[in-house]
Amino acid sequence: MLLASALALPAIAQPAGTPAPHISVQTLRDVTRTLSDDSFEGRAPTSAAEPKVIAYISDRFAKAGLKPGNNGSWTQDVPMVEIAVAPTAAMAFTGGKTPVTLAYKSDMVISTRQVRPKVTITNSDVVFVGYGINAPEKGWNDYAGLDVRGKTVIILINDPDWEKPTVGGEFNGRAMTYYGRWTYKYEEAARQGAAAAIIVHDTEPAAYPFDVVVSSWAKPTLNLDAKNDHMNESKAIGWITGDAATRLFASAGQNLTALKLAAKTHGFKAVPLGLKLNVTLDTTIRRQMSHNIVGILPGTSRANEYVLYSAHWDHLGHCEPVKGDSICNGALDNASGVAGLVALAEAAAKAGPTPRSQVFLAVTAEESGLLGSQYYAEHPIYPLSQTAGGVNMDVLNVNGKTRDVEVTGIGKSDLDDYVKRYAAAGGRTISPESTPEKGHYYRSDHFSFAKLGVPMLAAGSGEDLVIGGLAAGKAASEDYTINRYHKPQDEYVATWDWSGAVQDLTMYYGIAHELATTTAWPNWVAGDEFRAIRDKSRAGQ
Repeated sequence: MLLASALALPAIAQPAGTPAPHISVQTLRDVTRTLSDDSFEGRAPTSAAEPKVIAYISDRFAKAGLKPGNNGSWTQDVPMVEIAVAPTAAMAFTGGKTPVTLAYKSDMVISTRQVRPKVTITNSDVVFVGYGINAPEKGWNDYAGLDVRGKTVIILINDPDWEKPTVGGEFNGRAMTYYGRWTYKYEEAARQGAAAAIIVHDTEPAAYPFDVVVSSWAKPTLNLDAKNDHMNESKAIGWITGDAATRLFASAGQNLTALKLAAKTHGFKAVPLGLKLNVTLDTTIRRQMSHNIVGILPGTSRANEYVLYSAHWDHLGHCEPVKGDSICNGALDNASGVAGLVALAEAAAKAGPTPRSQVFLAVTAEESGLLGSQYYAEHPIYPLSQTAGGVNMDVLNVNGKTRDVEVTGIGKSDLDDYVKRYAAAGGRTISPESTPEKGHYYRSDHFSFAKLGVPMLAAGSGEDLVIGGLAAGKAASEDYTINRYHKPQDEYVATWDWSGAVQDLTMYYGIAHELATTTAWPNWVAGDEFRAIRDKSRAGQ
């Protein structure tokens, strides 16, 4: 790979009127290497390493030229509750041809969000609910005519039309909608009153192999602390492997393959399996405080209007060992994004103040379900109604320059026009999302802000590498997903080529600088799911 030896690569062209920023490659290297060092123990929120993370990022923010962003403090408290499930948990199903017991980690993972020392589910009727979707606007309801209160629902991952090779159609075809995300599946099951919600894992529509699920779930899990102790949620939530599901359905006298096919059709009716689930979860509960880290460059003439840069600082901490290594360092995911945040802060401070204030936010607990960004969005330090928009960074490109840019969730907001202009100025074209079935739009912190109306850009290098083309780009993406994503192998590599990251950071800087300079208020396109809340928040100004 090409090794950039200078402090910054040559400036990349910007549209007329936008300064070309100085993006320090040395900053990208230093911050990524430091935060992914074993001494940070994988940056798990609320762990003993968190104060070290806070101190380092706050120091880099200060040296970049930012001011503390929360009334003189660098941090925002984010109250958390940690629940550890004893590894002796097992799912026992009776009522079929033969009893089926699923083992923890090899066949399934299971947890709870209810804050109680023991969760017991006894003789819960098991129902297959297809994709577990209730979408009135589409005339689709997998729970139609069904009362699942106290029952166990088994759910397929992704949307009914995920295998369609193109984008478009009832559930947008190959491009996952929020209805396809595992988070939605559990939310809807809870709304329906299900005692347990179990998702059938399948690598392609889930977007990652089962060992990635195990890395995230077979450990204490975090959630935002809540006054109701999350008693409105299902008692148990989890995943089972495809092989385990096949055995389970066979015991019930059902063919899983045939039911998957039936679940794709409009008007599908849920299928009671004649099975009963018994499971007991013994839990250990800890209430703790994590923190978002926030810095600001105050604006001049419109300092009470804001542009937001965000990236998550957390990773998985200690995870499932691979070849004796149990530290999930998270070098790319997302020490690199925080490095980009620091490099952009340096560039913005060097360029001087803009009319609008610029906020730099390193959020916690993204890997636990976007919790830090959710907390900030629900308890903003700076009003979301006064936040013009911004950029979120989650995994930078270290494979070299690309000829293209991919926009996650393209067609949703006015920010698409900004991307097109800045990509073109850098000599790049816009490519369709290469893996829309993975639902990236709903998997990082920009989604927390989008849900409350703020247009946030999620875009970056495509796969068409200048050196190697599409074949090399796809190979690099697949290598990362299969061999390093959410594994101890996501470690810093000294020979990474940061030139592609500089391309992207230059684009992010230009878009955010323009937002911070102009009087524009980007919005969602007419009919988008987030348009109404943005219109309502802006109407109050």
